[in-house]
Amino acid sequence: MTILAPSVLNADFSRLAEQITALESGGADWIHLDIMDGHFVPNMTFGPMIVEAIRRITALPLDAHLMISNADAYISAFQEAGADLITVHVEASPHLWRTLENIRTLGARPGVTLNPATPLLMIEQVLPLVDMVLVMSVEPGFGGQRFLPAALERIAQLKRWREERGLGFLIEVDGGIDEQTAGRVIAAGADVLVIGQAIFRQSDIATAVRQLRMNLPR
Repeated sequence: MTILAPSVLNADFSRLAEQITALESGGADWIHLDIMDGHFVPNMTFGPMIVEAIRRITALPLDAHLMISNADAYISAFQEAGADLITVHVEASPHLWRTLENIRTLGARPGVTLNPATPLLMIEQVLPLVDMVLVMSVEPGFGGQRFLPAALERIAQLKRWREERGLGFLIEVDGGIDEQTAGRVIAAGADVLVIGQAIFRQSDIATAVRQLRMNLPR
C-alpha cells in the first residue's frame, strides 16, 4: 500500500497539534518534516526543538528531510528529538557513505536525496546503504511548486535499479503531489508520497487525507 506522508511545512503552526491529530484521524502513515536552514535552500523552517514537540503529539513515524548544510553536525540532535527516518542531500554531504552509516548507527533509518538537476549516478553507490531514496519533483526550499515531469523517469530508473540489484529501499516523492500527479508517480514506482498543500489547503484535513487515499490507484 502507498505510504502517505503529509508535510507539516504547510500546516498552521498555531494549530499544529490539532492538525496532526486530524492527519492521524484521516489515515496518514507518516509525518514529513521539511528541515531548511536558509543556506542550503533559500528558506528557513524549524529545528530539533519543534521535532521534539511533534514527537510528543504523535506516535506516527517522523520522516525528517534535512535540507541543510553540514547535516552531519545535526543528525544526532534530530534523532534524539524523535526522527525515525533521516534523509540527507548528496549535494550537502561530502562524506555521504559515512553520513548514512552514522544515521543508522544512531538508531534512525537513513535516506538519501538529490536536487532535480543532480544526476542519479551521484547516489548509485550508496543505494545498498539506504532505507529510502527521496526524489525531489520540485526544487527544494518552498512549498506549493508545480510538479516537474522529469521526476517520473528518475523514479522509474530507481525502481529498475532496485529490482535488478535485489535492493529494498523505498522510493519517496516530494513536490507538487496532488490527485492529478499521485497516480503518475505511483505508476512510475513510487512507494511514499509527500503531500503538502493538497491536504492543508482543505478546511477538513482528515477528509482530505481520506479522499486522497480513496483516489489512489489500487
